[in-house]
Order: sequence, then structure tokens, then C-alpha cells
Amino acid sequence: MNPDDLGRHRDEVRAARRAARSVATLVREGYRVLVVHGNGPQVGRELLRNEETATKAPPRPLDVCVAATCGTVGYLLATETRNELRRLRIAKPVSVVLLWTLVGLDDPAFRKPDRALGPVFNAWRARAQRPGEMQVTEVEGGWQRVVPSPRPLEILNLDAIEALLDRGQLVIVGGGGVPVAVDARGQFVGVEAVVDEDLTAALLAEHLGAEVLAFVTESDQVFANLGRTDQRSLDRVTAAEVRAVAASGALAGGGLERKVEAALEFVDDGGLRAIITSAERFAAALADRAGTRITRVVDNGPVRRQIDLFPAAEIGDLFLEDDA
Repeated sequence: MNPDDLGRHRDEVRAARRAARSVATLVREGYRVLVVHGNGPQVGRELLRNEETATKAPPRPLDVCVAATCGTVGYLLATETRNELRRLRIAKPVSVVLLWTLVGLDDPAFRKPDRALGPVFNAWRARAQRPGEMQVTEVEGGWQRVVPSPRPLEILNLDAIEALLDRGQLVIVGGGGVPVAVDARGQFVGVEAVVDEDLTAALLAEHLGAEVLAFVTESDQVFANLGRTDQRSLDRVTAAEVRAVAASGALAGGGLERKVEAALEFVDDGGLRAIITSAERFAAALADRAGTRITRVVDNGPVRRQIDLFPAAEIGDLFLEDDA
């Protein structure tokens, strides 16, 4: 979903339907597919519901809001994917798995939360909060809650995902997963945080031995010196080249830094290729004709056959993974 959308149910169904068409086409082309969807806007709306109904129903903690939105978006994607596979007469079971993502309570993110989520408050509401209730930061139009975004350490139910993939299923998982940690008693507990879905996707891809990790975003590709006269696109590049650009400070801008970080981690840990591109250019990027393609070594081989991923009539009105 586009983060600027209102989140009406019919809009989310339509977005899921468009995503299902591209996913089903990948299955038809022979790919073994694991879908990691974003849920940042949905979590923000859950927090808004908490705020608006606080006098009528007890607010839910953040980890429960994450779990609820993962279930909702996963349900919609799975339903529309099943429908599309049936239309294509492809016998492929689809499963939705709720991720349990282990994080460390000593992660620096807990000392300095920086992920803005939820409704924008006026100054009075921001000042009226009780000590320890939440941390806020000033944004355009008011104040907004900030929460920690710790790094994912382990996927606690990875074996279930692997077993489903090995049995030929298409698996859908949500966002960065529900963040859990181990407390002083050795018990698993949910924590008030959100985990970045890009880093979780890279961790999943590494553990599952994926060959290609693709990030679908609003940008066609990554640029160096974005917005300057010496701007240049990063097309087919090695991890070392991207790292050199990042070290020079030329990679800042565009909001793709976390995706680049996740792509580099995947390639460094043995992945063949990481792709960062838009939904409109995704088919061409898979064929090595568009987007940013990051590899460990220079790949000067011929471009691949471009699959018919998106019907031409639908270009420009495609599902985009949110960058939550």
C-alpha cells in the first residue's frame, strides 16, 4: 500500500489483487517465492485507532498492533494470490506465516528511538503524556510518536517457513515480524518496537539460501549524488562499488539507505544478486535490464529474457511494497 493512502478496505483489496498478479507470474516462471510485505502504514493506523478509542477500549501494545496488521495484510495477499493462481490453473498452495523476530534488549535502538509512527499530535497532547508513556518527536504539523527499530537477530520460526517452501508452497510473511526478546527470567516477551522489513527479508534470504533478493519500492533504482548536477544511476554494480559510494557520502537521499544496507548484507553472505527497483520496472530488473542490481563480482553476461510480469495496461497502477 502507498503510505499516503487512506487505507480503505477496498483499496487494500485492489492493491493485494495487483500484487497477486505479479507474484503468480513469478510462480508460473518457475521461481520459488517467499513474499515479505510491508505494514508500516497499517501499524500507524492501528496506533491511530488506539488513540481515538482509548476511552472506550483498552489500547493495544505495539507488538500486538504489529501482529494484527501482519495477519490482515497477509490474509488479503494470500486470498488474492490463491484466486490468481486458480485463474492461471496453477496448483500451488499458499500459506501465511506470522514471523517471531528475536531482537536484543541491549540494542542501541532502545536507547534512542527514531522510527516515527502513528497519529500526529498537537503540542498540548504531546506535553500531556505521562512520563514513560511514549517518546515523541517534532514533525511537520505537530508531534509524532517515535519507537525503537532494533536489528533482527533470528527468526524463531524459520524452520516452519523452510518446511513449507520445501513442500512447494508459496509463503507470505509480514513486515519485519513481531519483535520478541528474552527477559531476565529467560522468557520470551513482546517488546514495544518495530523491526525493519528490509533487514528481516535479507536475514530470511540468507538463512534460506535464496539466490535473488528483490526490493520493490517507489524508486526505479538507486542513485549516487541524488539531486545534484553529477547525479548518476547505479545500474549493474558490485557490492564493493556500492560500499565505496556509501563511504563517500554520495548515497544519502532517496530513503533507500536501509534497502541498500540489507542488499549488501545479503550479497556479502553468499547471495547471487540483490535488486532494488520499482514495481513498474521489476520485470525488466529481473531480466537484468533495469533497476539497481548488486552482485559480489562484475557480471558482464548477456541480459536475461524479460518475462511478461505486468500487463501493459496496468503499468502505473501497480502495488508497491510500502517502505515502512
